[in-house]
Amino acid sequence: MDSQGRQPHVLVIPFPGQGHVAPLMKLSHKIVDHGIKVTFVNTEFIHAKVKASMVVKSEEKSPIRLVSIPDGLESGDDRKDFLKLTQSMLKVMPVHLTDLIEKINQSNDDGQISCVIASIGVGWALEVAEKMGMKRAAVWPGGPGNLAFLLHVPKLIEDGIIDTKGTPIKDNLIWLSKEIPACSSTELPWSFPADLKIQNFFFEYYTSRVNHYVKQCNWLLCNSFHELDSAVCDLIPGIIPVGPLLLGNQLSNYVGSFWPQNSTCLSWLDKQPVGSVIYVAFGSIATFSQKQFDELAHGLELIGQTFLWVVRSDITDGPLAEFFHVFRTRLNDRGMIVEWAPQEKVLDHPSIACFVSHCGWNSTLEGISMGVRFLCWPFFSDQFHNRSYICDVWKIGLGLTPDENGLITRHEIKTKIETLLSDDGIKRNSLELKKMAKTSVTEGGSSSKNFESFIEQLKH
Repeated sequence: MDSQGRQPHVLVIPFPGQGHVAPLMKLSHKIVDHGIKVTFVNTEFIHAKVKASMVVKSEEKSPIRLVSIPDGLESGDDRKDFLKLTQSMLKVMPVHLTDLIEKINQSNDDGQISCVIASIGVGWALEVAEKMGMKRAAVWPGGPGNLAFLLHVPKLIEDGIIDTKGTPIKDNLIWLSKEIPACSSTELPWSFPADLKIQNFFFEYYTSRVNHYVKQCNWLLCNSFHELDSAVCDLIPGIIPVGPLLLGNQLSNYVGSFWPQNSTCLSWLDKQPVGSVIYVAFGSIATFSQKQFDELAHGLELIGQTFLWVVRSDITDGPLAEFFHVFRTRLNDRGMIVEWAPQEKVLDHPSIACFVSHCGWNSTLEGISMGVRFLCWPFFSDQFHNRSYICDVWKIGLGLTPDENGLITRHEIKTKIETLLSDDGIKRNSLELKKMAKTSVTEGGSSSKNFESFIEQLKH
């Protein structure tokens, strides 16, 4: 209870992307478990997606109150247009958020909101909270190494390493310290190789604001654990690792997925031998050319091993239905294809052999927590740096090398998976990290202590 004897009440707001909503929803579940009320704010568009994907009646069971505010775009607008979406949100959402908080605080039954918890992608919500005299917690949903690079941009510009648009002045590796993997000039945390306009906007938006938001908040929470990357944590003043944020026993109450999760794959996995299934999933945004998509399918066919493959309907611009009909016939039920999967449960299943991943931070941390080996296939942004950690620092996976035409061939996929699965050292490292991750969130562990301390401060 707060000083007036009321249940504390926090408002949580993520950037409208699956990689932001998921960790903030998991964080919200941990917060309500400690007797604090949570109101979770999505955009109207994401709110509708989340509700449509829910297990029937799971919202009634959820201890978290879901609300929504407009993002300023029309229903037919393309929300994959990152520039348009972000600019629209900046323009209209602060006013809507202010109105929502005032409305909640004026009602008698909800309890006053005392703190706003926002992912840094919607850091303007921290400004709203500051103006309204509330406490502020910023959440960095990516890896701390990526955040360290963004926070060091002013110094990288000052030292003549990159220009004011984020372009490296020399074609050299960029190091923050000898303990942290370097970034190559073409694979920086703000790199979007497929769209330079997005890359420039991403660089300007994040680098001009991240330093400001980090200084403005009372707490800077991060979905990681100190032992995973202590050197980076030491570079970021005030960072509070509280991860890995996992659902654990909250799966039936979880209301943060953009697509309905196909749980039939779990009973299918039950029928597979231990360590026999290749799990293939590339997150919520990555897309393939038709040619690359075909190579991946042929690679999985060539390996001759059982696989579970997550294929979103928008993963490629080709005709998927016809492709899968032919593909399934050729494979004779050797694999299972789903549109979306309960990933934590899949990765924790004993039948999983390895994880072919885009190396998004949520997937990376979930894989680490379940002791899984990685085959890395990054697409943009922090995924390149996460791959460097997986392959070069933690040594729990291998990378894929494109051919001279930029294509990752079926033979490369087959060879690397075979190498990965025969490497006992990688397997040993993965199990070590799993143990470390579990210890950090167990009572007395580093993340557990950090989280308990945060909760105590919220309550007083």
